[in-house]
Amino acid sequence: MQVQKDSQVSKEAELFIRQYYAESGGSENELLLRLQEVLSEIDHTGSYKHTLEELTFGARVAWRNSNKCIGRLFWNSLTVMDARGLKTEDELFEAVFNHMRYATNGGRIRPTITIFEPVGQSGAQVRIWNHQLVRYAGYETPEGIVGDPASVAFTRVCMELGWAGEGSPHDVLPIVIQCGDRQPAWRAVPPELVLEVPIRHPELPGIAEMGVKWYAVPMISDMSLEIGGILYSAAPFNGWYMETEIGARNLADSGRYNLLPKVAELMNLSTQSNVTLWKDKALVELNVAVLHSFKSDGVSIVDHHTAAEQFIRFEQQEQDAGRQVTGNWAWLIPPVSPAATEIFHRSYTNDIVKPAYDYQRCPFHS
Repeated sequence: MQVQKDSQVSKEAELFIRQYYAESGGSENELLLRLQEVLSEIDHTGSYKHTLEELTFGARVAWRNSNKCIGRLFWNSLTVMDARGLKTEDELFEAVFNHMRYATNGGRIRPTITIFEPVGQSGAQVRIWNHQLVRYAGYETPEGIVGDPASVAFTRVCMELGWAGEGSPHDVLPIVIQCGDRQPAWRAVPPELVLEVPIRHPELPGIAEMGVKWYAVPMISDMSLEIGGILYSAAPFNGWYMETEIGARNLADSGRYNLLPKVAELMNLSTQSNVTLWKDKALVELNVAVLHSFKSDGVSIVDHHTAAEQFIRFEQQEQDAGRQVTGNWAWLIPPVSPAATEIFHRSYTNDIVKPAYDYQRCPFHS
């Protein structure tokens, strides 16, 4: 069968459909019939609709292709929630809350993605304005920022839409969704859907007394998913945390919660000179606290050494399957003791391979 290639969508669709059948074990006849169906649909409508099996495969392979992700060993375990038929804001919010409920799973976190209607198909484009489905607000006050400095702009937007938080360091922001040109709508996240972990240390009781906590599940909600020429602008997804994401970035960065000076003080470390390596010592213990807290509460998490070992296993699996592993080295190495992991001593090409997740233009003024 001669396949026409008269558009970019047709080209991307053919590549994806061929990949799907090659990896799923479909027959040549099934492949050609599906290609004919897809290309005919594109010819008549300019687009086509993925089957649930194609959608699931595409979302999983996009994770497999994610250059910045160290956790790709588990790509084939991703649960795909098909929410493409939902139209109203109430339906969309319910799907988001269902994702949170299912993925959190009482702490036994399940990698999950919920995929909404693609761009340009039977309805208004859906955008979730949140960076993550759960994130803490950041408030500008005369005494400085209360909460997460990374959330200041979005917190301001939420307040302009009518939301009001309590002004604490750990106020969970509402979900904001926009359909096409309609006004964005927001809903407060039901508290029972947000699992949080109080951060404490097995040997430093002062860390618990700081009253710090963090949410259990990182659910990214502002990236797009492209599968075979079709763009899904709303496709929130999650895995589980590597402890350094919390202990070496969210809680430690000077532009975030900036806890290293407080931890150093608890440890009676001299902060007058870099020569004491006080930041390094405090950083390690903060990560120990995060791991201890999540493990004690039965919440899924992985340490950076184990995650690096898992990534090396992923590389081997891909090599055995005849596929090249692409990666962004600067993102793959952990922010704590990177040279102690095998990834540090390897190199990767940062080529973009589709299906793929990608960043999108921020939908609100910052």
